[in-house]
Amino acid sequence: MKNFYTLAFLMVYSMCTFAQDKAPAYPLITHDTYLSIWSFGDGLNQSATKHWTGKEHSLTGIIKVDNRFYRFLGADSKTYKTILAAADEEKYQASYFLKKPLEGWTTLNFNEASWMKGEAPFGDDQLSKTKWNTDEIFYRRKFSIDKKSTATKYLKLNHDDNVNVYLNGQLLYQKEGWVHEYIYIPIPEGVLKAGENILAIDCKNTAGGRFLDAGIVEEVPAAGNIINATQTNVTVGATNTTYTFNAGGVNLNLTFTSPLLLNDVKLTARPISYITYSIKSADTRAHKVDVYFSASSNLAVNTPNQPVSAWKSTKNELSILKAGTVEQPVLKEKNDDLRIDWGYLYIAVPAKFNALQFIGKQGDNINAFKTGKYPKVSQAINVKAQDLGTVIPFGTVTSKPVEKYLMLGYDDLKSIEYFGNQLLPIWRKSATTRFEDQLSAANMDYAMLQAKTKAFDASLLADATKVGGKEYADLCKLAYRQSIAAHKIVYAPNGDLLFLSKENFSGGFINTVDVTYPSAPQYLLYNPELLKGMLNGIFYYAESGKWKKPYPAHDIGVYPVANGQIYGEDMPVEEAGNMLILTAAITRADGNTLYAAKHWEVMSIWADYLLKEGFDPANQLCTDDFAGHLARNANLSVKAIVGLGAYAQMAELSGKKGIAAKYRNAALGMAKNWQTLADGGDHFALTFNDKNTWSQKYNLVWDKLLKLDLFPKAVYKKEIDYYLTKQNEFGLPLDSRKDYTKSDWIIWTATLADNQVDFEKFIAPVHKFATETTSKVPLTDWHETKTGTKTGFQARSVVGGYFIKLLADQWNIK
Repeated sequence: MKNFYTLAFLMVYSMCTFAQDKAPAYPLITHDTYLSIWSFGDGLNQSATKHWTGKEHSLTGIIKVDNRFYRFLGADSKTYKTILAAADEEKYQASYFLKKPLEGWTTLNFNEASWMKGEAPFGDDQLSKTKWNTDEIFYRRKFSIDKKSTATKYLKLNHDDNVNVYLNGQLLYQKEGWVHEYIYIPIPEGVLKAGENILAIDCKNTAGGRFLDAGIVEEVPAAGNIINATQTNVTVGATNTTYTFNAGGVNLNLTFTSPLLLNDVKLTARPISYITYSIKSADTRAHKVDVYFSASSNLAVNTPNQPVSAWKSTKNELSILKAGTVEQPVLKEKNDDLRIDWGYLYIAVPAKFNALQFIGKQGDNINAFKTGKYPKVSQAINVKAQDLGTVIPFGTVTSKPVEKYLMLGYDDLKSIEYFGNQLLPIWRKSATTRFEDQLSAANMDYAMLQAKTKAFDASLLADATKVGGKEYADLCKLAYRQSIAAHKIVYAPNGDLLFLSKENFSGGFINTVDVTYPSAPQYLLYNPELLKGMLNGIFYYAESGKWKKPYPAHDIGVYPVANGQIYGEDMPVEEAGNMLILTAAITRADGNTLYAAKHWEVMSIWADYLLKEGFDPANQLCTDDFAGHLARNANLSVKAIVGLGAYAQMAELSGKKGIAAKYRNAALGMAKNWQTLADGGDHFALTFNDKNTWSQKYNLVWDKLLKLDLFPKAVYKKEIDYYLTKQNEFGLPLDSRKDYTKSDWIIWTATLADNQVDFEKFIAPVHKFATETTSKVPLTDWHETKTGTKTGFQARSVVGGYFIKLLADQWNIK
């Protein structure tokens, strides 16, 4: 019996010490697509923190309690000691051959006298020192090791395309395809020998570029004598993520605050977050406490091999650390899987906390904290990755909580290239404005913003729970920061506000209209000016004459360069419908037609296009372009019909009675015909020509929210009833073709329901996905409904669409 009670106690204790909000990844520092740091897992100290792309952006936290050390934030990044340098570390030459060599070419004693010598890397790009333009290259590199250590060894390799790698004649690694960075492959014990060795590689080009470079490294052991603090809880709010830990007799509350209060555009655009520590005794005894925090300079690079510099300074009663790349290639690169490598990372702590700051390698800094012997250097110039370390003394801690904080910010110098103009961040009034002044202002705002963000988080949670239930509220608070942090706020040269999205892991396009469309509800709800900022770039592109087609562009470039559409194919009906519907939504939110009037001429062109081409769409893409081209798409037809109805509504409100009547009558006639063409009996079809198909008609939601009354409520009801028979464990499929879904569209579809019970039936499986998925990345909007795994995409802004039920409530739509 005693053992039974002991077991029961341990089970309850285990549940209590790890009860927490569940998320696929937890937002920590979230401001824009470059300053976006997450914990990819349920334990904050179980893995290194990462950028939304999955690359390490390491934050480290260790608490010292009575001379014992406990890690609460991050995990050691793997660090390596070079055995055989790759070309990103130092110059070297290797032997190479461009034809198939004789047998035995992978062995040490092979005669390579007929081979050529060349400086690495080998390839056909600007980085390559030896040009390789043939289909295949064979590479040999002899090297010696005096004495082998017991540390794990790795092959360090960057290749394009297919490779077979041999070490001392043994096949070590083979891969079909290419990589775009150095990867590390463990070398089995016994393959690498003391004395002479030979590294041999066969690399074959199959398409596109060519590249080859390699080296060998060994892993540097992590700092010892540090145990993990026990995480007891985590709570995710709209603007705060709070963790609680037990460590050596004290309780630590750790809060990450990104004060993204959308009613304050300047505050939302200020790229500074707070990390707050509140510590108290857990056992009635007094404890001596210090807290160590560090941030890697990798927050300021695209790839870890880029040289950086770092500095220590004081200003405005702040102790400040700063780091950035040596090169500073401002706005030189554009891509999807890309991190910023210009501008500067800042760590600042109020001078009143008597913090100690220092610069060094991650392991060296942690050892300095353990020994109390800190480096004295005030700068590190043109070096590889450094950690910016801060030690905050808490002194003797009792049962009364002691609270201290630091700030993490990023000065990107110039944020966006917009039709040839390099735009400054909006806090930078001129090129001479200093980021340190923003840190000072953030420091002065600390207490106020702590109160405001907590009040906002509580309000959002209460409102969403009231409108959609607890599970809906959980989804909203998880989506809030993610959506905002996939954008950048800047001002156009003409003074227009721009709120520019990046299509994270779906092409990297900037200001994509069919990404704006699903994201819009969050911004209509909290600040319609930001939705205008999402449309202004597309309107300018058309109204300036740079875009000449009778429907809107898909995008205006690839982030962060917005000089014109890059996507290879137009989405005519999709984007025309989106722009008209969203402008009508702004008109509804503003309570006037001023924004519509400003863009009436070009919207009239788009409305005319939909009048001619929208009802029965030709074979084309829609926002769900991953599903491929589709002709006679019934849901896309709904978008065109609703778009025309929205245009008619704006015309009516503008006093343009004749135009309003023309387009409303056309939309009503189309809606009537649609019901006949799409009718599949107990549902409406995916396409007009196949009644045995079905799809979510999420575009109908704007007929409801804008009170257009183009479609009878019976249409909504028939679809909702049918969808409820098609749900899988993790949600309603997008349509009858595949099991995958889009969670933003599910919530739009659910909002068509005329009762709360049905709404929550759609929400429950999406919540189950968000809390149980094994895809531990920032929330994906595209997932499999049977397995609950990511199909593609992550960290996208479209989860702002989750707020559509709250928006409906604000507009008194039931």
